[in-house]
Amino acid sequence: MSAAMKEFPDSPRTSRTSPTTRVWPPISVVMPVLNEERHLREAVHQVLAQRYDGPIEVVLAVGPSHDRTQEVADALAAEDPRVTVVPNPTGRTPNALNAAIGAARSGIIARVDGHAMLPEDYLRVAVETLEQTGADNVGGIMAAEGVTPFEKAVACAMTSRIGVGNARFHTGGEPGPADTVYLGVFRREALARVGGYDEHFQRAQDWEMNHRIRETGGLVWFQPRMRVSYRPRPTVKALAKQYFHYGRWRRVVARTHEGTINLRYLAPPVAVVAMLLGLVVSPFFWPGLLIPGGYAVAILAGSVLTGRGLSTAALARLPVVYATMHLSWGWGFLTSPPRLSRPARDGAGL
Repeated sequence: MSAAMKEFPDSPRTSRTSPTTRVWPPISVVMPVLNEERHLREAVHQVLAQRYDGPIEVVLAVGPSHDRTQEVADALAAEDPRVTVVPNPTGRTPNALNAAIGAARSGIIARVDGHAMLPEDYLRVAVETLEQTGADNVGGIMAAEGVTPFEKAVACAMTSRIGVGNARFHTGGEPGPADTVYLGVFRREALARVGGYDEHFQRAQDWEMNHRIRETGGLVWFQPRMRVSYRPRPTVKALAKQYFHYGRWRRVVARTHEGTINLRYLAPPVAVVAMLLGLVVSPFFWPGLLIPGGYAVAILAGSVLTGRGLSTAALARLPVVYATMHLSWGWGFLTSPPRLSRPARDGAGL
């Protein structure tokens, strides 16, 4: 643990209570920020306006942005002493998170993105859940909400088992232990125990760190009451890039931590290989076309079933969204180069 990681005295295990009052522990909200001029001020204000009776501080780790993000962050810090700005010269998310955690002072660390919109009771529910479950990390639902027809189609796909499998932080479900959760509210001692975020992982760093928390005896808990609004990617190109890198870095996690891959993660790359083989053999063996054709029919049928309630414009885009998510993730997984494999850990990230 770095010297900068000084704690406030209270944590969920030590908060003082009496029959008539309770003292809510301080919380440090850490935010990795890059090119967030548009959303940053509102995101920070929603954190500071939380219906939470304990002290809240916000630490913004700002990367080299192409817009006015740095100016907005500096203005927020000048306006409110609860806001601190630290530099993140690499611009990478795990580096930003570790820098912000290092500057934070509380025994509870809440990770929030610069464009996330929290419900007003988010932090209160998180602390209550930490206390009730004894978990090291609690998190909730990534509630995708679109505005344009394409974004609405992506939001539908991101809350459907056809799009994302059985991940509860996408599709919802009952509270309970989980492999990973969206964002996360952590006990500081758990982050120190595992060395914080592994800065090798440009993507999938949340899943990877939650795996290490569980491997060291910690509990990760899904709490559906912690519902965070998320704005999906606005174009096919942006969505394809997002899911390509998800697949690429999920394979790096699988190489680093044996036994962490399952059928849900293997389905997209298997589908990509099967369709490519079908197309290759089709000039010589026409039934090969049944594979990509069958996939297309399944996607169209799945879109009709899951797209009820969407506008005609959004529903028309849903098959394209499903195919983009599946094929980009699968291709990213298949082409993930061995050079991305994480070398042996040489110390903590913090």
